[in-house]
Amino acid sequence: MEKKNDYDDEEMTVELELDDGSVVNCAVITILTVEKKDYIVLLPLDENGCNEEGEVWFYGYTENPDDPNEEPVLDYIEDDDEYEKVAEAFDEYLDGCEFDELTDD
Repeated sequence: MEKKNDYDDEEMTVELELDDGSVVNCAVITILTVEKKDYIVLLPLDENGCNEEGEVWFYGYTENPDDPNEEPVLDYIEDDDEYEKVAEAFDEYLDGCEFDELTDD
């Protein structure tokens, strides 16, 4: 299944450096708060700005409240239970988006 790039120029993207040193451009889907911690949901994009697989990545997300211009810190989620909670919260987010689309018609 191919998903075309539906993002406008205002869509926020980030460049994420992976452990192997490669850099992946990702669209920011949302930032979720789960159990008082923030997490970012990223959609990795290929060189054409598309995502054909539909895979999303979850990372812990923190900002420096004293310096809004400082780059946010993304942390790999190592705990399986924590990852599952974030995945469930994202599923709920998607359900809410689908409901909003239905009610907007």
